[in-house]
Amino acid sequence: MTSSAPLHIATVGTGYFSRFQYEAWSRIPEVQLVGICNRTIEPAEELAALYDIRAVFQDFEKMLDEVKPDIVDIITPPSTHMAYVKACVIRNIPVICQKPFTPSLQDATELVDFIEAHEANVIIHENFRFQPWYLKIKNILEAGTLGKLYQVSFFLRPGDGQGPDAYLDRQPYFQQMDRFLIRETAIHLIDVFQYLFGDIRSVSADLRRINPAIKGEDAGIIIFDFEDGSRGLFDGNRLSDHNASNRRLTMGEMRIEGENGTLSLNGNADLFLRKHGENDDNVITYDWEDRDFGGDCVFNLQRHVVDHFLNGTVILNTAKEYLRSIEISEAIYVSSETGRRVNLDQQQMIP
Repeated sequence: MTSSAPLHIATVGTGYFSRFQYEAWSRIPEVQLVGICNRTIEPAEELAALYDIRAVFQDFEKMLDEVKPDIVDIITPPSTHMAYVKACVIRNIPVICQKPFTPSLQDATELVDFIEAHEANVIIHENFRFQPWYLKIKNILEAGTLGKLYQVSFFLRPGDGQGPDAYLDRQPYFQQMDRFLIRETAIHLIDVFQYLFGDIRSVSADLRRINPAIKGEDAGIIIFDFEDGSRGLFDGNRLSDHNASNRRLTMGEMRIEGENGTLSLNGNADLFLRKHGENDDNVITYDWEDRDFGGDCVFNLQRHVVDHFLNGTVILNTAKEYLRSIEISEAIYVSSETGRRVNLDQQQMIP
């Protein structure tokens, strides 16, 4: 691992969301894209030409051995992650790995054990917590503006899941996922909830499928109990929409209630604070750019990783830390299937 710029980045994957990652890398001056790998060569060659990437490969391990990158960005489906991450770890190459991390909790636990045994550096590309409105909310909460917290509620309403053609124009594999809403979408908010409000100790969930065109669940209500005694509500479905110029910007609306007032996030990423006992909302101003996905959160995450490797800043979302989010998502499925609350710390059902 080098300690000075430029950092040499190699990537694998050319799917829909990867475009945001390549574009973000191109805007970070301290990095250089030195290799790209994909099973089919044409899309890799297209991106290589667009972003001046030195070499194109179809063999992942050959790319690692030939370009010897400082960091590898894995942007492929979860079924490939075990092999790709291990190949990097045994070569002592740090990794950014796209979520979902692995196909199952068992696989994730095995892979984290492997990573820890090798003292490797693997970071999960979980970008929602890097959306600028959540970074601002984090600052507000740390300043104690709301006082003691009572409850956070998030209402997921992207409105893209209706009818037989749902998701086909962007991410068609969504239709075939056995586990969809929680594994693919709500996992983002699970991570955000932990980032903002602390560890989750138990969950209660009721999951359902509304659109018969898909295999997995697309609606659900989840209650979270946090370690500090506050509670969280995730109320989501992908068929209804919400008031927003771009319904994929925040994907929904959030309300945080505390002893000193209520903080609200709307679909246009506006923040409002209503003080306890008052009726008027006060606008919270903050700087952010409406660029690419989620307020340029992909760039924010990648910038965060680069700063860690070049300047030694604290890194967020290591594989070991992210394992907790996977455990919580698994507990949500267990809760919905059994109709019981699941205590994560004791790993038991609560009648």
